[in-house]
Amino acid sequence: MATAQPIPAHGRAAAVRPVGMSRREFMRRTGGAAAAFALTGGAMGDAPATARRKGQPATRPGKTGLVSDPIYKKHKTGPGHPESPKRLDAIAQALAARDIAPHLAAVEPRAATKQDILLCHNEALYDHVAERIGEGAATLGWADTNVSADSLTAAMKAAGGAMSAVDAVVAGEVANAFCAVRPPGHHATPSKSMGFCVFNSVAVAARHAQAKHKIARVLIADWDVHHGNGTQDIFYADPTVFYFSTHQSPWYPGTGTKAETGRGKGEGFTMNRPFAAGAGRKEILGAFGELAVRMDEFKPDLVLISAGFDSRKGDPLGGFTLTDEDFADLTGLMLRIAREHAHGRLVSLLEGGYALPGLASAAAAHVKALIGS
Repeated sequence: MATAQPIPAHGRAAAVRPVGMSRREFMRRTGGAAAAFALTGGAMGDAPATARRKGQPATRPGKTGLVSDPIYKKHKTGPGHPESPKRLDAIAQALAARDIAPHLAAVEPRAATKQDILLCHNEALYDHVAERIGEGAATLGWADTNVSADSLTAAMKAAGGAMSAVDAVVAGEVANAFCAVRPPGHHATPSKSMGFCVFNSVAVAARHAQAKHKIARVLIADWDVHHGNGTQDIFYADPTVFYFSTHQSPWYPGTGTKAETGRGKGEGFTMNRPFAAGAGRKEILGAFGELAVRMDEFKPDLVLISAGFDSRKGDPLGGFTLTDEDFADLTGLMLRIAREHAHGRLVSLLEGGYALPGLASAAAAHVKALIGS
């Protein structure tokens, strides 16, 4: 998700309510969930039209859940940094502008606890992150880990939001869910934050599903242009979590060879498909087709996606050539795996994607395909 190369600044992209139009009217015309997401600058935590009421389900069955919160934009990475709050603005604008809002339902994220984080990370890492942020440090002391005063709160609620999405999907409150969260997570290892990532939210979600819902087998599929080394490390010796990744190679972080297939009891439960820059639909959808065959044997009870849209053509931090249509087709393939093996239970989490217009259109295509399920 990250690279050590110079990073360019990007232009602003944000959903704007027309002058003279009331909030209520804007919500009525554009649809409750996506409109609230746009009006809060890419966060739905304060959206009254879709907020959970005491004693009522958070969402309605059959809809696609959308997880977001104002805190995610308070994780500040500094001027010109590609992993910026503007990413959520861009997604909010795209969701509000397309005819998908009526099919979205807000899933209210909670904050993860320290014990939740310790499902995947060691206590030394958690304490280091909390101490550095508490001291007002601008980085965590590792490469590409810029932070600000609210970064710990944002990271805890990013992991908690993924957990809330799992809860809603397993309970049948939503058909599936997309988590528009930041900071991203798939580079965070058990002992180190790196590559724009603080805690590994998708890994925490998987462990939460197993601990709370007794989910036996989890598939994590990662189509980010960068290898999710942290997710691989966390589950490398675990036969209950199958980790699959397509990614550019050679590229940051330099891991994810085809020979990396697991260790001990986890041997055979990691599957990497690295490709050279310029790879696109043929290579990546072909690899996901291989995954579908493997899942006939693994039979996951829950499907999680590390949805990195920096594998789209034109992204400044990657060299893949996927299109919006390709992301829709990848989503459809993952939905098919979820239907065939996991009772349709699928949750995706935002990872990379740094060209704002491309991120916006690819994420919208992904969410629209989730709705189409």
